[in-house]
Amino acid sequence: MADFFRNVRSGKDIDTASIYMHECVIAHQIQSENEYVIERSPQDYIEHVKEMQDIYGQFHLEIQELLEDGNKVYVRWKQTGTMSDGKEIIQIASAVYLVEDEKISEYWIQIDRKGLELQNN
Repeated sequence: MADFFRNVRSGKDIDTASIYMHECVIAHQIQSENEYVIERSPQDYIEHVKEMQDIYGQFHLEIQELLEDGNKVYVRWKQTGTMSDGKEIIQIASAVYLVEDEKISEYWIQIDRKGLELQNN
């Protein structure tokens, strides 16, 4: 899982997403207290990371905690980037990943969106 973060989630080697992800990954996300589910393919995830790079530039990603329990992996990270106006922005997030056959098949993610909102004001 650490390699997925170092290579794909960090944006440094996003083209390797299919090494770490099944063709259809179920993503459980929370936004403004509303939980929703989407499906992500490795290519879709690559586009997602590119969108973040468009917003934050080539951001720095630091894994703050990584815990494994059987086929579930918990990761908390800090992502630091620079907005187009030169302002630094920090995102704190965490997720639990279900790993099957050595690839991510599902995940549950929470992002400190209020912290992002306050930094943009």
